[in-house]
Amino acid sequence: MPIIQVENVTKEYNLGALHGLKQTLLDTGARLVGKKTPQRPLFKALDDVSFSIEPGEVVGIIGHNGAGKSTLLKMLAKISTPTRGSVKVSGRIAPLIEVGAGFVPDFTGRENVYLNGAILGMPRREIDKKFEEIVDFAEMEEFIDTPVKRYISGMQVKLAFAVATSIESEILIIDEVLAVGDLAFQRKCFDRMEDIIKRQGRTVLLVSHNIRQVVRICGRTILMNHGKIIADGPSAETCDKFYTQSNETILRQAQASHKSRGEVLTSGEVELVSLSLINNHGSVVDTVTSGDDCTIRCTFDVKKPLKNVDVVYGFHTTDFVYISAMGTSDIAGESSLQQGRVTVDCSIKNLPLAPGVYAIRVGVFDNLLTKIFYGENLKVFSVSQRDGSHGKVILHSLINIPSAWNFSPEEG
Repeated sequence: MPIIQVENVTKEYNLGALHGLKQTLLDTGARLVGKKTPQRPLFKALDDVSFSIEPGEVVGIIGHNGAGKSTLLKMLAKISTPTRGSVKVSGRIAPLIEVGAGFVPDFTGRENVYLNGAILGMPRREIDKKFEEIVDFAEMEEFIDTPVKRYISGMQVKLAFAVATSIESEILIIDEVLAVGDLAFQRKCFDRMEDIIKRQGRTVLLVSHNIRQVVRICGRTILMNHGKIIADGPSAETCDKFYTQSNETILRQAQASHKSRGEVLTSGEVELVSLSLINNHGSVVDTVTSGDDCTIRCTFDVKKPLKNVDVVYGFHTTDFVYISAMGTSDIAGESSLQQGRVTVDCSIKNLPLAPGVYAIRVGVFDNLLTKIFYGENLKVFSVSQRDGSHGKVILHSLINIPSAWNFSPEEG
């Protein structure tokens, strides 16, 4: 029997600014005499959404901003109600939708633990029992009796996360709250989530824009777009579809603009005039084949002679995972840029990028590694397989490593 059952749920909101008192009185008068008043347009945050979740399932919910993800979670957490349809939830819910909501700045950390726990439905004896565990996880022993308003950035969020994940509930609802605190604390958050999922066997719903995180944590993923479910299945397949759609949009926009789209930092000594990707036939292209030779060509406008510089070209994914960096510091001798227009080519043998969509970044550094010029996302391009298809997207792999396989059965 499903622990969560959503049937034909629609959520509508009125669009437009609030009317002033005068307009409200005029509209009321018009209605009293039987006249029609202008109706503001309705916005469907959710549009006929249906799905079910079994006990113990870990389900990701992904989609672009405005797809309806957070609205759906608020329905499940009973923070909001649907305009039409039904939501049935069996079991206690721990919502991590607004981490830290309910914290009072003038209260101490201790007082806020009890307050926040009560807001999330924890009885006082349960908070008493888990208080030391909460404080220890949040690393707040020294500051627990200090007013929250004196906490540095991140301390309040760490404490709130510790409280919320301490609730003994059947269902955990999470909305973009795993990236809290510093890197070490984020590692603790992931470890706690894995404990909740793998060892405690709770039902988890996770909304995140970190698609790699969703694939790692969730066995099933729902993809939403404009309030509708457009895919629901194994995480790898659903996230592949989302990446493919996103990358196609990014590539289409980049090709339509014919301009560098990234932000650039420059000292004014060097300006980027043009950036081209050239295939193994010498043609300027937006798509190259995995395993083929290619060249990155940049033309710079150098304002004054620069000696002992390092020119760096690199690849990154559309969600800014850095893959590689090729620099002139790797070649023998000193690299210099003469004043005027200078073209710098970087030739790549057997491009090892897996099929997908990528971007190029460019940097020029002095001998102290100070940035003279630096830009990311300067050119978006795609990598195809030899048959012309794009195959599996970069979610699964970034680099194609040539390999040979051999199976040798043992004789015996």
